[in-house]
Amino acid sequence: MVNLVKGKNRACDSGADRLSWWRMVLITFNKCQRLLCLNYVQRVSSAELAAVRDDLKAALADLPDGFRLLVDLSQVEFMDPDCLPDLGRAMELFDQRGVSLIVRVIPDASKDIGLNILALFHYPRNLQFANCRSLIEAAQYLSP
Repeated sequence: MVNLVKGKNRACDSGADRLSWWRMVLITFNKCQRLLCLNYVQRVSSAELAAVRDDLKAALADLPDGFRLLVDLSQVEFMDPDCLPDLGRAMELFDQRGVSLIVRVIPDASKDIGLNILALFHYPRNLQFANCRSLIEAAQYLSP
């Protein structure tokens, strides 16, 4: 299994309080299982998606046609609507590389920024999708 991580550690002073957070997009793939996993954590911005674009392309180059995609949004606090064009471009890359199944983990439906609608414009109609509330539920779709 290969892990490609991009993240930023930031600190922000606001009066007497000090707020720090770690923002991250984690790309993991397993070539033997034909599985690509994308984990989004905390606050996701368009700049962060752009920063991992090359890593995503590298991971896709190592995967065979018919790979499966797991998108885990369970740790997302907020995804900026400016991410939509980057997400659309990523969807087009997945389609070009022959994704066969997409499983999304979205425990809180209010944090879905329109992925189903975006998918209508960037994926073929016959692609299989599953939206799940937990990784345990997602694993059922990904089992061989």
